[in-house]
Formats: sequence, structure tokens, C-alpha cells
Amino acid sequence: MDVIPAIDLLDGRCVRLYQGDYDRSQVFNEDPVAVAKQWVEQGATRLHLVDLDGAKLGQPQNWRALEAIVEAVEVPVQVGGGLRHRQQVADLFELGVRYAILGTVAVEQPQLVGELSREFCDRIIVGIDARNGKVATRGWLETSEIDALELAQQMTTQGAAAIIYTDIQRDGTLQGPNLEALRAVATAVAIPVIASGGVSSLRDLLKLLTLEPSGVAGVIIGKALYTGDISLKEAVRAIGPGRWQDVPPISGSTFG
Repeated sequence: MDVIPAIDLLDGRCVRLYQGDYDRSQVFNEDPVAVAKQWVEQGATRLHLVDLDGAKLGQPQNWRALEAIVEAVEVPVQVGGGLRHRQQVADLFELGVRYAILGTVAVEQPQLVGELSREFCDRIIVGIDARNGKVATRGWLETSEIDALELAQQMTTQGAAAIIYTDIQRDGTLQGPNLEALRAVATAVAIPVIASGGVSSLRDLLKLLTLEPSGVAGVIIGKALYTGDISLKEAVRAIGPGRWQDVPPISGSTFG
């Protein structure tokens, strides 16, 4: 299973939100490039970047920080936040980003996920952010009536390379992942599922590892790395470094 550090960008700084609340953000570092380098030095084989400003406003905002991080590290980078149109995705790939994460679009324009998946084979990931089982959109500011499990199944048919499943009520709380929901999603789809939200300890990671046979192929860790509750080096030794290596995507494969 892959251990993927998260770098959430707000006004160009590395922050963490509590349960997706922008008013409860905590700045961890003013220099996200330094953070990215730190995680790679400690064994990360992939980085997860979220443009929080972009998610809220509907178009990417932290281009300078994203570009600087991509140029500074040699591992694949996946980026989400505010991607609503094809050109935005194409522009990210031009920067050197390996994978684009689509969230709101999956709900509002599901056919676009299919189009982009066919055009940029194996490089489109769908982020499903759930609150009480329902999908939240637009930077978690709105909650739809769409069932998260049903959306995961729909996105599989649209050709998504993987699903990132985030339990919003666990995100930033260090209360542990929602294992039941993750198991349900992973067993319902035939593509890799990446766990996100609430991971607080190596014990949580080992619990997630038991879901690997069901299809949970990676875990995104945010706040626990920044608070020191989890050592990335120890996490990689315990359950990583995973199978997604820095190689070009190949049509028909998942995660290169």
C-alpha cells in the first residue's frame, strides 16, 4: 500500500483544515516546496496536492506553488482543487503534474470525466468527498444528495483510474479512518481506492492494510505527519513504499 503525504495549499501556504472548514485552517509551513522535499527525502513515492483556494473558487489558484513543487521533486504528483474544465487539466499536465483529481465535475459533469479519461488515459483520478455518505462538492462547501458509493460505481464506468475516498467528518480530526465506508467502496469498484481522512497512527495504517485485498491501494496522510503523530519513514517501512512507481502511464493500466 502506498503512503502519500498531503500538501494542502491555501494562499500559497501549507495548511490543514478541520473537517473541511476553511475558517478552521492551521498553517503548518509558509514554504510548501520545502515540505514537498522533506516528504520525498523521508521516503514518499508520490505527493498529493490540493489547491484549497481553487476548490472554493472553481478554478486553480496556486499555480506558482504547484509548478515549483513539481520542479523540485522527482516523484509523481497528483493535484486536485478547482478543476472544472479540460484546459485546466491539460495545463496541469503541461506543468509536469502526473495525475489530475476531479471532484465537483464528477457530480456536475460526469460525462467530462469519461472524456478526459479517454484523452488522458490512466491520469484521471476521481475524488469522492463524503459527508454522512453523501457527496460534498465545491471545496466541501455544498453537500449533494448523491450517494458516494453510487458515484464511485458510476466513475468506474466512466474510465477513472482510481478513486480517492475522503470522509470529511474524519478529515483533520486524527480520529481514525472510516474503515466500513472504505471497505464498501473498495469492494464495489474494480479500480484502486485511496483512503483519506482521519489517519492518526501506525495502528490506523495497519488497519487500512487489511483492506488492501479489497482494493484499498493507498492512503493519504495529512495532519498526522505535520503534528508528528506519524513518522513518514516509519509508515513507509510499515506498509510501503507501495507499487505505484515513477514510470509513464500506460493505456489500460492503473497508476502506471
